[in-house]
Amino acid sequence: MDIDYEAIERERSRIRERYLRENRPPSSARGLHHFALLSSDPERTIRFYQELLEFPLTEIFENRDYKGSNHFFFDIGNGNLLAFFDLPGLDLGPYQEVLGGVHHIAISVEPATWERLRSKLEAEGVPYQVESGASIYFRDPDGARLELLADPLGEMYGSRVI
Repeated sequence: MDIDYEAIERERSRIRERYLRENRPPSSARGLHHFALLSSDPERTIRFYQELLEFPLTEIFENRDYKGSNHFFFDIGNGNLLAFFDLPGLDLGPYQEVLGGVHHIAISVEPATWERLRSKLEAEGVPYQVESGASIYFRDPDGARLELLADPLGEMYGSRVI
C-alpha cells in the first residue's frame, strides 16, 4: 500500500493552522465524568483495577438500563472515573479494536508509580509493551487496551497538549 506521507503532513499542517488557536476559549466541559467499558466478570475486573493497578473501587450498583447488570466505578485521580458494566445474559464476545471504536485509554501516573505498576504487571505475568520510556501498553482481563503514561496531565512526550 502506497501512503503519501507528504500529503498527510500537508493536511495536518492545514488543520493545525485552521483550528489550533493560540488564545483558545475555555472548554464547555468540566472534565471527564467517567469512561465506561464492559466487564465479563465484575470481581475479576475489580481485582485487576483495584488490587493490581491501585485504582480504588468507589461504588457498585445496578445499571439503570439493564436489570441485573452492575455499574461500578474506579477512581483514576483528578476527579475522574473509569466505569464498567457487566451485561449478564448477553453474549458480547471478546473486546475488539475497530475503526470508530476505542483504541486505548491513557491514564497519567507519577513516574515512581509507573515503575511500581510496571513491576506489578510483570510479577502478575500481564504482557506489556514500553514505548518512549514513559508509556506502558497492556490489556485488561477483557482485552481493553490501557496505557499508563508517566507524563504529567496535559503533556505527552515532552510536548504540551493542553
